[in-house]
Amino acid sequence: MSDPINPEHYKRGGVECIDAIKAMLTPEEFRGFCKGNVAKYVWRERLKNGDEDLRKAIWYLDRIANAKDKEG
Repeated sequence: MSDPINPEHYKRGGVECIDAIKAMLTPEEFRGFCKGNVAKYVWRERLKNGDEDLRKAIWYLDRIANAKDKEG
């Protein structure tokens, strides 16, 4: 079964897209990228994918929280 929140097409070649983006950005830039995606998914949830978009927003919030926890 495909994961609609983090589908396989974001995990090609042994590298997950979000990890490649994180490697290209400073921690501050990555945090902003994730926050922008949270805003996008919350903004559109009533118009497009409902609860799935809210789960996507949570996925990005988790990325921010986990990145901050790892930084100390």
